[in-house]
Amino acid sequence: MNNLEFELLSLEDRKNLNNEFVRPSLNYWQDAWARLKRDKAALLGLIIILVVLIFAIAAPILSQYGYDEQDFMTANEPPSFDHWFGTDMFGRDLFVRVLYGARISLAVGFLASFINLFIGVIYGGISGFAGGRVDNIMMRIVDIIYSVPVMIYVILLMVVVGPGLQSIFITLGISYWAPMARMVRAEVMRLKNEEFILAARVLGASSKRILLRHLIPNSIGAILVTLTFSIPNAIFTEAFLSFVGLGVSAPMASWGMLCNDAMGMLAIYPYQLFFPAAAISITILAFNFLGDGLRDALDPKLRR
Repeated sequence: MNNLEFELLSLEDRKNLNNEFVRPSLNYWQDAWARLKRDKAALLGLIIILVVLIFAIAAPILSQYGYDEQDFMTANEPPSFDHWFGTDMFGRDLFVRVLYGARISLAVGFLASFINLFIGVIYGGISGFAGGRVDNIMMRIVDIIYSVPVMIYVILLMVVVGPGLQSIFITLGISYWAPMARMVRAEVMRLKNEEFILAARVLGASSKRILLRHLIPNSIGAILVTLTFSIPNAIFTEAFLSFVGLGVSAPMASWGMLCNDAMGMLAIYPYQLFFPAAAISITILAFNFLGDGLRDALDPKLRR
């Protein structure tokens, strides 16, 4: 339609025509959700995570077997209708043990995100907002913590606490918040000289209010993306430590421990390694898909 035809229309017709081309008003989160839904890989990752979470929670009612219930008469059975993933050398049902392993892995992953959210965000926010000597001292502490390998923490804790899930939780509490603190510090330093922060200062807002009500909320997109990527890293760390014998101890079921138990008879019973390894790979891949989708959906520069 050219300009002349548009001018000949009545006022009511002009309003109706304009309404057809006006995009509905969306806030930041509605727009992010709309763009996330268009990302098929991210949606697939979200669905897989929800399915794994539901199966882990409902593990006791999905099978008639216990995760440590032994029956040597059914040892090393291949997958069947009675045992969907087969059985191990002690006759324990692998399906149930993989589900219980999901509980441990997801618990470790969500613990890492909880630590990142409260320790890393607050520590990094204070460091970036304070600046100067305070920032320099706080970041040197982060550098020291980040420079020590996770394995060193685990070995030292094994001497004091002993092997098990408790050692892994303490290790995550000591070291996993450092990358988040660095990221939040960078975001706060980028935002603290923006005009809306200067306006808040002029209006008399305290430093605590500026940090908690303005700086950290405006960094929430980067924080959520970092949290999503930290969960698969924690899951892999737990699986690796359990695989080498530094994680959970028998009879608890962990994906890494299940892989370790299956290595001895890999050539004879490969299915015993396939199912826990597939669970690790699929779960980590799902979180990575979701993290990529969140990074694209929450980036304001990509909004149209």
